[in-house]
Amino acid sequence: MELYLWLGFLGIVFIMLALDLGVFNRKAHVMGIRESLGWTAVWIVMALLFNVAVFYIYAYDIGGIDEHYHHANEQAPTTGASVVNDQTPAANNSSFQIGEYDPQRGKTAAIEYLTGYLVEKSLSLDNIFVISLIFSYFAIPQIYQHRVLFWGILGALILRGLMIFLGAELLINFSWMIYFFAGMLFVTAVKMLLSSNEQVNPDKNPIVMMARKILPVSSGINGEHFFCRENGVLMMTPLFLALLVIETSDVIFAVDSIPAIFGITRDPFLVFTSNIFALLGLRSLYFALAAMMSRFHCLKYSLIVILLFVSFKMCVGELTFVKANKEIVTWLSLGVIVLAMAFGIIASLLAAPKEPKPATAEGSGDDIEK
Repeated sequence: MELYLWLGFLGIVFIMLALDLGVFNRKAHVMGIRESLGWTAVWIVMALLFNVAVFYIYAYDIGGIDEHYHHANEQAPTTGASVVNDQTPAANNSSFQIGEYDPQRGKTAAIEYLTGYLVEKSLSLDNIFVISLIFSYFAIPQIYQHRVLFWGILGALILRGLMIFLGAELLINFSWMIYFFAGMLFVTAVKMLLSSNEQVNPDKNPIVMMARKILPVSSGINGEHFFCRENGVLMMTPLFLALLVIETSDVIFAVDSIPAIFGITRDPFLVFTSNIFALLGLRSLYFALAAMMSRFHCLKYSLIVILLFVSFKMCVGELTFVKANKEIVTWLSLGVIVLAMAFGIIASLLAAPKEPKPATAEGSGDDIEK
């Protein structure tokens, strides 16, 4: 895929992040439900607008992207050779060139992007509960939580980008890795089904333990600063410790969510962009839903259904029948994910919510364990 497409997307992302922190949220403040829902809607609209751009990029084969799309999705496992669509122009050598218009190609890519976005968005609901536990554990005031999440998600963009490119290369060179990813999703679904609560223990986090050996921790919150000086000694604040735990927790979640999107499409551009747009809206979604997560207790089972479905789709993806009916399978994937989430939300609203358990062990001996 041509470099300018990646640079253009990353440029858009960093401009949006700069506007977010430097203009719209320059001053620390408590984000209310109305404001957080408004920002959640903004990020969703931007993700959908980019979906329109995906349609035209792939429909017009901008930058020879179609060759990369088929190289990722149609690679023959026996020879390692990529299959190129014979009805589209050969790979373009120029940095920018528009090929023959093929709306079917654009529609398929757009559906895969949207499905991947919905998968990542649904799996991020689990992140919200864990982030809430982390903030409660470190007693981070709500006024500073947005800043911690901003830098946490910025770091997650970089880490997930590296993981996506690594996963794409593994699938291109070792086709059997798709079954390994499928197995990971199946195990995750079973663990979610058997576990009763999502818990974390920041004090046992190896990154936090290593950081504490390098720098001491301040006696309390020092505004929105990650570092401060007490008696002339440079120290970490609880905000920085919370940031470290959020970053390492996201890596754990990425191990589940990235293989799930590879089960939808193996095109790294679609995987990366859908994953990033879902992450960008996670902060505002957190402030909108963190206090209401116990109300949607049935969503856990929706996530289990989604993970099991994607795992099954990965296992049968190489079958001739599945490849010959790619458009039907793509629409089926989108339908299953939307229906699973809809049933989880409706069931949560109709059923009586479970009694929420305390989300913090702050100041007590009851450590929260992962």
